[in-house]
Amino acid sequence: MAARPDVLWETILSFHRLRERRRALMFGEWRAETRVRLSGETRLLAALVPPRGYFPDFLTPPEGACGLEAGLEALRATPPARLHSELALAAAGRATTPVLPGRLSALAEGRPEALAGLVGALRTYHRAAIEPYWPHIQATVEADRAVRGRALLDGGAGELLASLPPVLRWRAPVLEADYPAERELHLDGRGLLLQPSFFCRGTPVVYRDTGLPPVLVYPAAHSCAPAFGESGDPSLGKLVGHTRSVVLQAIRYGCTTSELARRAGVSLASASQHAAVLRQAGLVVTLRHGNAVLHTVTPLGAALLRGGATAEAAG
Repeated sequence: MAARPDVLWETILSFHRLRERRRALMFGEWRAETRVRLSGETRLLAALVPPRGYFPDFLTPPEGACGLEAGLEALRATPPARLHSELALAAAGRATTPVLPGRLSALAEGRPEALAGLVGALRTYHRAAIEPYWPHIQATVEADRAVRGRALLDGGAGELLASLPPVLRWRAPVLEADYPAERELHLDGRGLLLQPSFFCRGTPVVYRDTGLPPVLVYPAAHSCAPAFGESGDPSLGKLVGHTRSVVLQAIRYGCTTSELARRAGVSLASASQHAAVLRQAGLVVTLRHGNAVLHTVTPLGAALLRGGATAEAAG
């Protein structure tokens, strides 16, 4: 399981969401706010990332899991031969113009100024589309990780794979996926990185080049946490009090409502009510897992817990 969201996968996949008209409830507000911040940097990205289908693997190097700058440095170091082959493959998939647009020819040749232009466009786009919403993206991915982790603890790797979204089906020893094209990926002992993604919707994504480290990017479950742009300040005032502090502590490592009630020493109804207030304040994310719901803290909730621990130690 990936330890965190991958910044470049989220950046590239968000560009798909930006251009579609579906999922207005999920992404409508984000699209409106992001488009206001964008300018010409989307022209280069649009030439590289079609609305659907193949986009070059070099846009999402594994180093993206370590942060934006690490990912962009890895992208900048892509060998010219790989740039040329992957861009040619992308161009071949364009039914109308199966040749590289002029702006991509210099990139295919590995010219430093072209790579610098791509890095700059990605950085600018990320600043507009991803950076303001990163805590929400991170909270969603971490909540999904908590669901998978619980499945792993309950039943091992088989239960973990069986818990993945319905677009993925574990039929040992094969993990089947809904995918736009018929493909097979043989791991040959290399292992598989499961990467939940906020902006991956519909079908999962894998690298086209089967020689790259195997990674499966799949849609993270979206929850009833506050939507993009919402703040929880009306609810933050409700957080005063010993019991709610105990409840937040109990949710620190993830728990169901029944477990929360036992840990906090409150009734089931009270545990559910406290979790709802914390969720409205942006401190907790709640996902349904089978017949139960699983609560996890958001980065904001974790920061509040860390601050509380620091204050307690200082006192």
